[in-house]
Amino acid sequence: MFVVDDGSTDESIARIQDISGIRILSHGRNHGKGAALETGFQAACQVADWAATMDADGQHDPCDLTRLIRAVPNGSRPIVLGTRKGMSHKEVPWTSRFGRGFSNFWVRLAGGGKVADSQNGFRIYPLPEVLDLGVVSRRYQFEVEVLVKAMWKNIPIVEQQISVDYCPGGERISHYRPFTDFLRNSAVFNRLIWQ
Repeated sequence: MFVVDDGSTDESIARIQDISGIRILSHGRNHGKGAALETGFQAACQVADWAATMDADGQHDPCDLTRLIRAVPNGSRPIVLGTRKGMSHKEVPWTSRFGRGFSNFWVRLAGGGKVADSQNGFRIYPLPEVLDLGVVSRRYQFEVEVLVKAMWKNIPIVEQQISVDYCPGGERISHYRPFTDFLRNSAVFNRLIWQ
């Protein structure tokens, strides 16, 4: 298992460094989620044909990974996209609901097909195919660009429902910045549509 430390400034790496079976990959400073995923994919590609990704914000149940694995059809090499159920619950931040709908619409308009949860980071990716897509986004937009470019190259997208747990009372840590990320998302979708 690979853990990518994208320039963290807390004590999280010190807390996990003695766990057996993990390999920590570190960026000296924060380069963005997409850059962290690419670093992980490059390392995983040396030892595996697939990579499973999950955000570290605690909203996903790692046991759902078996559901994603079972969703891979025999003889096929899709991207398996976890689709969060229960997104209408009152504990789900409005930014998550809005962002998901906004992103889904623009993924489709950019030629990425219809998906239910384009912003979810709990996924399975085929390696090295995902590294050959020519994705240039280095932040949160990496994941939506992957979906669009995968569809352009006829890599199938398979969706599988997964659970999600948003902490009551807004206790969940998120680095989503509505205005800044909206502008970045808009710029990426504009570039993809023109391509």
